[in-house]
Amino acid sequence: MISIIVAIAQNGTIGDKNALLWHIKEDMRFFRTTTSGHPVIMGRKTFESLGSKPLPKRKNIVITRSDVEFEGAFVAHSLEEAIAMADNDAEVFIMGGAQIYAQALDIADRMYITRVERDYEGDTSFPEVDYSKWKLVAEERYERGEDYDSPFSFLTYDRK
Repeated sequence: MISIIVAIAQNGTIGDKNALLWHIKEDMRFFRTTTSGHPVIMGRKTFESLGSKPLPKRKNIVITRSDVEFEGAFVAHSLEEAIAMADNDAEVFIMGGAQIYAQALDIADRMYITRVERDYEGDTSFPEVDYSKWKLVAEERYERGEDYDSPFSFLTYDRK
């Protein structure tokens, strides 16, 4: 199964200057718990935003056009190559950035979306989604987080 995992502001923004715009502890825990033990696929800029360090307890696969190596991560030159490197794991996670999400939308089986119910200004947005092709299968809403004062929801969509 190919899954997209992303946090999106209500206006579609997902980042600015290669950084997250919010820090929601519950979202970080959700991400870690959901992806742990599974391959994660990301673009080079997303990997660099993590400090160029692989996420622990996950096979990290970085998509880049360049002929480079990243310590502790596997390098692929296309989304298809990255998915093939995931060794037929039960669930493979696409974790950004925007270009990789756009490529993955047509082939993903599931989307885990943290919907941040607030607008943020940023330079990166999640691509348009035709939600008529998706079924909401789980929803968990929070009025606020431990250290975050706006509402957010964990939404899981499966392709119809």
